[in-house]
Amino acid sequence: QVQLVESGGGLVQAGASLRLSCAASGLTFGRYDMGWFRQVPGKERLFVAHISLSDITYADSVKGRFTVSRDISKNTMYLQMNSLKPEDTAIYYCAAGRGAPITSRGAYSYWGQGTQVTVSS
Repeated sequence: QVQLVESGGGLVQAGASLRLSCAASGLTFGRYDMGWFRQVPGKERLFVAHISLSDITYADSVKGRFTVSRDISKNTMYLQMNSLKPEDTAIYYCAAGRGAPITSRGAYSYWGQGTQVTVSS
């Protein structure tokens, strides 16, 4: 059974940093593309970042502030978030998949439960 578990969310002030983690089990981690999405209640779940063996992609809204990485030996993906803004407030989800386009929710087969990030002004 595939499980993705996010952690590291919290309440911070604008300008602060957070690092999210996504621990994966039940799949061959290195064979899947991994993604981060975020969602504000009542709004669409939006692409944040993607990482594969050969490529990293970011949403324009987080370029230069967020960094995605993964440690295959630990089956864990990370999202380092710097210079946080109030508009980054959302529930952050990690996902695993092999589809395309990698910015689309439909490209991912497995999802975590999410972790809340709140940035106060």
